[in-house]
Amino acid sequence: MSGHFDRFIADVHRRDELVVQPRMGFGKLQTMESGLQAVAALDVPAVGTLTLDSYTRVGDYTTPLERLAAGEEVNGFPLLSHPTRATQGMLDGLYGPTFPVQVRHGTALPLQVFKSLVEVGLEATEGGPVSYCLPYSRLPLAHAVQAWKESVQFLASETEFGHIESFGGCLLGQLCPPSLTVAMAVLEGCFFRQHGLRHMSLSYAQGTLPAQDRGALRAMRSLAAEYLGDVTWHVVLYTYMGLFPRTPDGATGLIRDSARLARDTGCERLIVKTVSEAWQIPSVAENLAALRLSSQAAEGPPAPATAVEDAFFDEVIEEARLIIESVLNLNPDISLAFVKAFADGLLDIPFCLHPDNMGAATCVIDDRGALVWGSRGRLPLSRTGSGHRTDRFSSDRLYSMLNHVAHRYDSRARALKDNPRLCIP
Repeated sequence: MSGHFDRFIADVHRRDELVVQPRMGFGKLQTMESGLQAVAALDVPAVGTLTLDSYTRVGDYTTPLERLAAGEEVNGFPLLSHPTRATQGMLDGLYGPTFPVQVRHGTALPLQVFKSLVEVGLEATEGGPVSYCLPYSRLPLAHAVQAWKESVQFLASETEFGHIESFGGCLLGQLCPPSLTVAMAVLEGCFFRQHGLRHMSLSYAQGTLPAQDRGALRAMRSLAAEYLGDVTWHVVLYTYMGLFPRTPDGATGLIRDSARLARDTGCERLIVKTVSEAWQIPSVAENLAALRLSSQAAEGPPAPATAVEDAFFDEVIEEARLIIESVLNLNPDISLAFVKAFADGLLDIPFCLHPDNMGAATCVIDDRGALVWGSRGRLPLSRTGSGHRTDRFSSDRLYSMLNHVAHRYDSRARALKDNPRLCIP
């Protein structure tokens, strides 16, 4: 069993279709197997997911089985707790060329996860030395980077087609200008490549303004071709990762728009959220409905680029390249370059409270609805330009920003419900 993940993605993309993927993870083997079977049976191109539980993410492999034995649930699949043969049996007859499965985990110390996924016969996972440390861990960045270096080298040596999806493009993506997240995804791709990995994907989280997202995704593809041209890569889009609309119609509209964004920008894969995201952990049925909704919304020809999108492309690719080059020039070893870049403020994640993050850079949503810099801190960017704002920041404004997308889609849904003849863009 090898190469299923990348070959499947490439085959679907050649048919001008979008691969959709849920974020499902269940503690019990039987429940997890049923969820995977349901996704595999869909009549749309889909990838299966083993999303690991929060205990496994912090290295606790005992508590999950204790909770399950007590009749309780855990919030994901405890890959390292279940016997290897039991997980292999669950995957037998499901995992294969027409149904790849990815392990999603969320840990800054991934070596044991990587060893377990290889043992059960899988090859695809996600994360990154920065994106799974800041802000998801309090682990010192230098420790996380070293752990990821060893883990990537292990996966590259133990599997011919080992695949890692950088989470860098989703790094607080709902409140971070896209030039930084694009740069981070490409830099993590360079890190994977330097340590022997030949198959990867770069993530991007749907933001606050479609035109900005389209320009940013175009910039990501251009930079990936420039810096990662000799490895196999593709782009994966995440449906908006911030506070989700609270009305079913608002959530449906946001999910549809994420699928159309993926279609318009040539993304190969979409990580899908569900209509019930704002108020409960989604069921299998809700995940299936969201996968069908996304696949249907992505049908049809891509929308043509606009002048506004072109302007965002120029801005994002210029800023992202400055960040990438500034980091790569710090040290030939990207592991060391990452640590020094954060210490010097050349990399700085807005609103991230990790001790190794300088915290001088901030972000605001401007009058267009675009994510722009409030303060650039020491980031290696121009001090002027349309993407820079110097107005004061407050807790009220942060609250408004966090609710910006949910409020917009819920308001639109209510307006359409009150007056179905309205055409609201």
